[in-house]
Amino acid sequence: MKEHKDNSVDSKKEKNNTKPKTSSNKEDVSKYTKKIQELELKNQELEDKYLRSEAEIQNAQNRYSKERAQLIKYESQSIAKDILPALDNLERALMVKSDSDVTVQLKKGVQMTLDALIKALNYHGISEIKADGEKFDPKLHQAVQTVDAVKDQEPDHVVQVLQKGYLYKDRTLRPAMVVVTK
Repeated sequence: MKEHKDNSVDSKKEKNNTKPKTSSNKEDVSKYTKKIQELELKNQELEDKYLRSEAEIQNAQNRYSKERAQLIKYESQSIAKDILPALDNLERALMVKSDSDVTVQLKKGVQMTLDALIKALNYHGISEIKADGEKFDPKLHQAVQTVDAVKDQEPDHVVQVLQKGYLYKDRTLRPAMVVVTK
């Protein structure tokens, strides 16, 4: 039985040792509260960084999509600029007087080629800028000469087109070279 008493004495000692110390517990709680606050602050900072990074990625993707759409929209612009001088030459060839049957046939072939080229350009969004008799627009026309208005001509209007201009979708591919009234 003594053994039993000894065990109960040991257990009483253990219970006494496990009694919480109030000052130590308050320090621990304060310490853990402070640690929790620090972790919450760090969590907020990381969440903020994450959201900012997410927004930055989204903005980059949007920019990339817009740039890609622009590239696709205007992909044929450079080739169209290169074709315009050939178009001009075909139109000049049609202005030559034809006296013989051979030249008439030749002009007919040039006209068919020109028509096919214009049709292809129109299909791809390239159109001629209307200029003759129109009000001068510096976005669409390039004034190379000005002349005094005669009788019923209005000032700042195109009276002669020296070289046709073209639009590619909503952009000026080449402005029309024109003579404008003062």
